[in-house]
Amino acid sequence: MIHIESYILLKEYQTNTYLLWDDLSKDAVLVDPSVPSEDMAQTVKSKQVKLKLVINTHGHGDHIAGNNYFASLFSCPVAIHPLDANMLIDNRKNLSTYMGYDLKLKSADIMLNAGDKYCLGNHTLKVIHTPGHTAGSICLLIDKYLISGDTLFEQSIGRTDFPGGSHTDIIKSIKEKLFILPDDILVFPGHGPTTSIGLEKINNPFVN
Repeated sequence: MIHIESYILLKEYQTNTYLLWDDLSKDAVLVDPSVPSEDMAQTVKSKQVKLKLVINTHGHGDHIAGNNYFASLFSCPVAIHPLDANMLIDNRKNLSTYMGYDLKLKSADIMLNAGDKYCLGNHTLKVIHTPGHTAGSICLLIDKYLISGDTLFEQSIGRTDFPGGSHTDIIKSIKEKLFILPDDILVFPGHGPTTSIGLEKINNPFVN
């Protein structure tokens, strides 16, 4: 069985950081670690999981600032889509310069492309490339869970007015790549509460 838990490490931006793990193998991934956090590290350790990978759904500063901390502490690689990879090492592109941060992050170890799959025990995590919020934005699908990053929110969508954003692309990504998923898929966004594909098909005013 796959477990997923949400944590808000960066309260200023209410960014959701997700820990996913398989209860049998104890294989785990950490998605969008927004800041270094000793509390989060202790949480990972307390669950006795094996953190295999840190994944960024995109390259904005409020989703990546904890990369080095967790990757170093748990000796695991960092993964991102290649179109957002240069954002990790350019504070203007990741917008942290304008957030008041001075990030000194390393380059990603793994490039995640559309259709790539990663195993957590007997479960498969699939990468869905959803450009729009950024050129390299991705969503992650595993079992009945979709981590949607800043592509799809409860009754909203990600901003497209930042460099690399495209309103046309994000609507296309949602309609053609996310709304084709079963209605009962639970959506875990980068900010805000959980929703579902079915609810967003009906209620999301930006897509409908």
